[in-house]
Amino acid sequence: MTLSGPARWALRVFMGVGLTFIYVPLLLVLVNSFNGDRTFAWPPHDLTTRWWAAAWENDGARQALITSVRAGLGATVIALVLGTMVAFAVQRFAFFGRDTVSLLIVLPIALPGIVTGIALDSAWRSVMGDLGIGKGMFSVIVGHATFCVVTVYNNVLARLRRTGTNLEDASADLGASPSQTFRFVTFPLIRSALLAGGLLAFALSFDEIIVTTFTAGPGVTTLPIWIFNNLFRPNQAPIVNVVAAVLIVLSVIPVWLAQRLAGPEAGASRT
Repeated sequence: MTLSGPARWALRVFMGVGLTFIYVPLLLVLVNSFNGDRTFAWPPHDLTTRWWAAAWENDGARQALITSVRAGLGATVIALVLGTMVAFAVQRFAFFGRDTVSLLIVLPIALPGIVTGIALDSAWRSVMGDLGIGKGMFSVIVGHATFCVVTVYNNVLARLRRTGTNLEDASADLGASPSQTFRFVTFPLIRSALLAGGLLAFALSFDEIIVTTFTAGPGVTTLPIWIFNNLFRPNQAPIVNVVAAVLIVLSVIPVWLAQRLAGPEAGASRT
């Protein structure tokens, strides 16, 4: 489609307004993490790194960071295994209800987080509680994995559809066993899609707060939960800004890497 000059300029303006609306608040958080004024007077009269030092010395923030990383890694591992297996089943085999299975896998990422959280909380109280499994790190990982699996599934499914089965059939015709075909043909073809899906899954888990609120047990505090709990406490606002800045960076990096690795295939995001 060919656009006129004014139409192209209008699109550029709208794009600029949209990007400004999204990223200026994030930039303000980054700038305020260096603001020497405890009340965040604007514009900053002086810049300092003392809030970063204070945040690093804060035991609660460090422990919350470790908890978020552990939960993200656990949810990513589950998502990689389940998402990849379901993607292969849906793409490589024809069976009754295949479209329904695909819909059920994708549905959790479209549901509001509070709905997912309430459902998981009810399931944990009525089922897992009877089995003697209380809420803790495991429940957080399971809760995050319910929507993280979608990113892996979408990436792997898109890659399998694009590559087809010609190379795998040729490998089998040449005498390779199924394990050899997967190791030397299939896995290299989907490797970047797996990495992109895993990075996106980790990013989604790392900044999740709503589902975590319903699934975390006593003593389990992720970084977003720590930020929310300390946001309005006296003298904690500067440290919260630093932690939020770190969270922004740690969330942006895996998404950027995933986009570089998988391009449009890595475009799924939680709504």
